[in-house]
Amino acid sequence: MTDHALRLLRQDRRLAALAAFPFDFDLDRAAHGHVEPVRLASGGPLEVIAGDDTGGTYFVCGDGSVLYASSEGAAGIIGSSADEALEILIGLPAWGSCTDLSPEDGEEKILARVTEAEDEIREYYGIDEERAELRAALGLPERSPVELVGMLHAALLRTEPDFVLLNDEEHRAYELLDDLPRPPLWEAVLERGRADLALLRDGDAAAGEAVAADPVRRRLALRAAQFDRAEGDLGLLRRLVRAEAGSSMTDELRLAAVLIGLHGDSRDLPLLHEVRETDFDTHCGLSDVPGSEADGAELREWAREMDEAMFGTDPADEPESTWIELALDQGLTGLARVALIRRLDAIEVDQGLLRQPSDPDRLDPSPLGWIAEDFERAGDLAQALRAQRLCVALQDTAWDRAAALLRQAELERRAGELDRAVRSLARVMDALGDGADASVRDWRRINFGLFIAREHYELTGALADADLPEEARALFETAEEIRGVLSEPAARGVRELAEATADRLAAVS
Repeated sequence: MTDHALRLLRQDRRLAALAAFPFDFDLDRAAHGHVEPVRLASGGPLEVIAGDDTGGTYFVCGDGSVLYASSEGAAGIIGSSADEALEILIGLPAWGSCTDLSPEDGEEKILARVTEAEDEIREYYGIDEERAELRAALGLPERSPVELVGMLHAALLRTEPDFVLLNDEEHRAYELLDDLPRPPLWEAVLERGRADLALLRDGDAAAGEAVAADPVRRRLALRAAQFDRAEGDLGLLRRLVRAEAGSSMTDELRLAAVLIGLHGDSRDLPLLHEVRETDFDTHCGLSDVPGSEADGAELREWAREMDEAMFGTDPADEPESTWIELALDQGLTGLARVALIRRLDAIEVDQGLLRQPSDPDRLDPSPLGWIAEDFERAGDLAQALRAQRLCVALQDTAWDRAAALLRQAELERRAGELDRAVRSLARVMDALGDGADASVRDWRRINFGLFIAREHYELTGALADADLPEEARALFETAEEIRGVLSEPAARGVRELAEATADRLAAVS
């Protein structure tokens, strides 16, 4: 991380003026900040260091990288340090027209693009003498446009996942500065699984035990085997399916059963039946496995049909949610977060993405609930609430609206938005009081009533802890009223929490 050139600019007004014009890196504009409040999705620090005459802003990130954000909602890394960014800005004054170039485009194409763009600039003002003077004064090397484009290309590709810029009010992501191709999420997710699959195929006993015993590594190895099938895998698949059954019914358990079935060996039927009977969920989830009287051809046909319907051999055909879940499982939180943000942004812009294939006239808001859960797993409650609030807005029955609002209240409480959580719980009760909607008629008699009462008590405790005794007492009264109309089992289920909450409330009254 170097900022020698930046420090020289800050110390020398003549050099700073030259950087501002004609190279559009104006230190004085830093005092104005960006056109709107922004933050990094990763939570990393940002410092404004300069601006340009279009309203764009240059930021230094925590590791020294320089992020440029336009006033039109695009952002990206343009240098691994302030010095590198200045090299690019001075060496490629028309760098904005080069963001789609890569070293693979070749010298001829790169030089033609740069020459054309710089000739257009020269029609209005000079850049050559100014560039030579500024480079010399700042101690920057004289690099060819081809080398500078390579540096810019490498910097832009580092934008995701660590340097994605968000509007700090709406939490939407800025678009990328470039349209460069990037590896799909599944490549990073499968990397560990492919390595473990190779270990299993090598026959390393200790490594095999470690993979089979680790739920995450096991799932990833099975996914790797899905997309890299080999005749010699039957033994390791048998081992993995036994281990995966310990996690009850999962997509990967079904996948393992299918991969085994594709080998068409009827001697595997007892194993599949044993796995099926692990527990109630596996019994239901694998109920369609052929019976003990089936032959190898029938087993293979069952597996082939399941494979075509649910799995396949192309990772690009898997739902993105599969890769997001597996990314979160192995700690690739940044990659998962960016994928979730981009997905949520797309849904906000086009709610038609939620249309049900079987009923195109209806929107299915359930993916928003899953997105909110994944954001919560990633530790991003602000984005989880953004998804959940949209989920609430799209519900069309009182029951679904009440359930979504209850979840929203929980997230608001956990995020410290206590006043909003109180209002959300009030909306829950309003939805349940909708006499025209029969879907909510029996909420008092079932566990939903228990969950509603529990959240009222939890929020009461949070209000008390926040030294808001009046609000806490008011909500506690509502909680007690709800408990009073619940079925006896449900009321018993929250009695201990109610008593503990009363004690907490007494301590602050």
